[in-house]
Amino acid sequence: MTATDENIQFHTIAILVNNEPGVLARVIGLFSGRGYNIESLTVAEVKHSESLSRITIVTSGTPMIIEQIKAQLERLIPVHRVSDLTVEGPFVKRELALVKVQGSGENRVESLRIADIFRARVVDSTNSSFVFEIVGDTGKLDAFVDLMAPLGLVDVARTGVAAIARGAAAL
Repeated sequence: MTATDENIQFHTIAILVNNEPGVLARVIGLFSGRGYNIESLTVAEVKHSESLSRITIVTSGTPMIIEQIKAQLERLIPVHRVSDLTVEGPFVKRELALVKVQGSGENRVESLRIADIFRARVVDSTNSSFVFEIVGDTGKLDAFVDLMAPLGLVDVARTGVAAIARGAAAL
């Protein structure tokens, strides 16, 4: 690990934007144009009556890069608010994954046992495969996928991180 690697931090940033065509492209363009990395991205309408959407981005960089990202996001026209949940106080973040595992015999039994430990639900089952639904933090999902790999992991679909500040305050 180099000295600069030690300064890299992961931040979860929530952005309230107008729900209109091209907004996501502008936000993504800001990241790609400056070489910033996006670890996770989710978007959903949150206030239909006001036509507002929330973009949640997990990004990484030095503290200076994170501050630049936030400042540049705040300058975009359709952006109403930028919140760095990582520094603004306690927050809850979760991710959902669908994990398909193919197998028979002992591997099939073992995949069900591990799913039970991780509180994953079976949402589809055939004679030769399962699709599990698992919700939790990114580390939990990574661990589950890693354990399923030797048991016949076929496919994984993940939502990306959804996050919200704890307490009564809104974005």
